[in-house]
Amino acid sequence: MKRRRMIYEGKAKILYEGPEPGTVVQYFKDDTTALDSTKKAVIEGKGVLNNRISEYLMTQLNLIGVPTHFVRRLNMREQLVKEVEIIPLEVVVRNVAAGSMSKRLGIEEGTPLPRSIIEYYYKSDAMKDPWVSEEHITAFGWASPQDLDDVVNLTIRINDFLSGLFLGVGIKLVDFKVEFGRLWENDYMRIVLADEISPDSCRLWDVQTGEKLDKDRFRRDMGGLMEAYSEVARRLGILPESGQSEAKGPMLVR
Repeated sequence: MKRRRMIYEGKAKILYEGPEPGTVVQYFKDDTTALDSTKKAVIEGKGVLNNRISEYLMTQLNLIGVPTHFVRRLNMREQLVKEVEIIPLEVVVRNVAAGSMSKRLGIEEGTPLPRSIIEYYYKSDAMKDPWVSEEHITAFGWASPQDLDDVVNLTIRINDFLSGLFLGVGIKLVDFKVEFGRLWENDYMRIVLADEISPDSCRLWDVQTGEKLDKDRFRRDMGGLMEAYSEVARRLGILPESGQSEAKGPMLVR
């Protein structure tokens, strides 16, 4: 597919003008950043894996009625998505204490939370994505109260579904980050899931061993990031050609 005008370049993806009005091509880079972009590296093949994993998860969410911007994967690094007006928020769901929550609140990492907690962060690289409340969001007009209601309802559904899906392949969904956008269809607007869902945006731990299968392997200099991402893809049944020919995706854990 011939590439068109570049619209935006972020830390891990590039957006290009789509082949038809209302579409965008999302390109997954191998660039990896952490610690407010003070730590950077290029890890060959990461973008390919994130593209495949995000495609799979977005497709599964579409199938259960969660609206997303995802249309289809175009090739190993690109996918076609619907053009949306991004809400400038990172919505973080925490099921287990880890990362910044453990440091901020002094809760030992790995402690199960009494219930899933939703946090909001204002999308601003310059300000290092500061934590914000619903009051900030509605007061500054980043999202209306109705928008936030839709975001929360969708986020709860996404968390419930993904927690079960990952548990079915022996992975604990510790926490994850999602973004949402406004999709305009004529005069009708609806909130849809946007961006990506991958080991870059989730904390994923092996249920039995606690091994980290996510970007923390890069953040904490643990090494083995590609092996961890590949393991997630194999368990989901995305990469049967890697020797897991019998993999059929998630199964019920009894």
